[in-house]
Amino acid sequence: MTAAAKPEFNWEQQPAAQAVVDRLIKEAVALSPSAEKMGKGMSEQAGTRLLDWLDHIAAPSNAVSESELKEVGFELVGQTPHGKPVYEHLGAIFPRVIVNTEALGLALKADSVSDYLATHGIAAEIHGQPLARLRSARVDRDEKAQLWVIERHGWTSFEPPAYDAEQALRSLDHLDSFRTRNRWHDNDVAGFEHAYQLIERVADDLGEDWACDLFFEAERQYWMRRNRAARVQKARQDKLGLGWANHDHHTFRSGREAYKYLIKALELMGFFCRERFYAGAQAGWGAQVLEHKTTRITIFADVDMSPEEVEGDFAHNGLPAAEKLGTVGLWTALHGESFLQAGLHHLECQFDFDGLREQMKAEAGIGMMDPFSNFDHLKQQFTEGERWAVDAGRISRLVEAGMITEDQGGQFSTQGAIGSHLENLERNNGFKGFNQTGISHIIAKTDPREHLAKA
Repeated sequence: MTAAAKPEFNWEQQPAAQAVVDRLIKEAVALSPSAEKMGKGMSEQAGTRLLDWLDHIAAPSNAVSESELKEVGFELVGQTPHGKPVYEHLGAIFPRVIVNTEALGLALKADSVSDYLATHGIAAEIHGQPLARLRSARVDRDEKAQLWVIERHGWTSFEPPAYDAEQALRSLDHLDSFRTRNRWHDNDVAGFEHAYQLIERVADDLGEDWACDLFFEAERQYWMRRNRAARVQKARQDKLGLGWANHDHHTFRSGREAYKYLIKALELMGFFCRERFYAGAQAGWGAQVLEHKTTRITIFADVDMSPEEVEGDFAHNGLPAAEKLGTVGLWTALHGESFLQAGLHHLECQFDFDGLREQMKAEAGIGMMDPFSNFDHLKQQFTEGERWAVDAGRISRLVEAGMITEDQGGQFSTQGAIGSHLENLERNNGFKGFNQTGISHIIAKTDPREHLAKA
């Protein structure tokens, strides 16, 4: 097995840092009835954990010191408008910590502050104008420990950007352009070129970070229309006024010839290439992981691949057409490119692993595939795949090219093929990486041909 990852992307568990974060959360919950109530609601109503919704923790000096944070791997990355130091763990997934504050506090991530307040019937002052890139509100009145809700749109600083009302209104037009972009073209290259033009136009007006935030809001909406599990879980999280702010990574599946065009589209929005994955000759697939530091969006970009190709820069050099199709290639041949017609293969969010599985089954009859990671620090599984109808022309071309048999073509025509999933993931000890062996296993399990054999 070849990890093909740079040394700086060999993520490790951070139990000492996790212990500090857990202690601060426990102390805040003990002092804040609002935080305790919200944590209970997240667990019982949405199968999620308070930890996974935190944007940041505010901690007075008697709760944690700067030296303690440094000892467990946190680094000083800036300060608040009031001059309070801000610490972040750059090698793990943890909320940031603001130190030397007046009181202990937790700040929840949400897609919309106003949605959160309306959902809970809270009449609180919102800091930040409508459509601003940074908005927040305090949602309790307890002086012992505070609870805040915050929304960000391509903005990581605690200092709000200058507000331009006309630009803010244009952001709605740009979101519409992403939501309504033409995904169907005579060829995939034309589809990518069209997307490039949209992305560049929005980035020129709003900047890459805000453009990225808007683009993926549109992508999640498109994916939800094609995935019942997504709609069910989104409704559960919306009952708490939270939205999809607990997202962990978005996964695109790509054909070999289209792969370099996908990577270019993502880099136009400010993504950088992180670790690469290749699970060996038996697996027949590879992936480039990309991260956007400002929006905290991570991408898994899957593609069929041979052992020799992983050594090169397959993300940028391009991949020639293959003589046969693996799992990823067949999926895109049946449904289209994830970036274009098909939409995301799956969105993964951070959950209470066992809680989500049990609740989705009990409340909506939605089952889960077997876990493909089941470690203390990383648990992963897909919802059962939902079948999509397959275009007759795509099936005919695949049969004529010898990529599938006539019998398989007939079954795809009548039964459809597995489309998208929601992924259930739980991370502990701040682990930022992925389980390469497990991912290889689940790639094979989602091969459309395997599901035909079992049908």
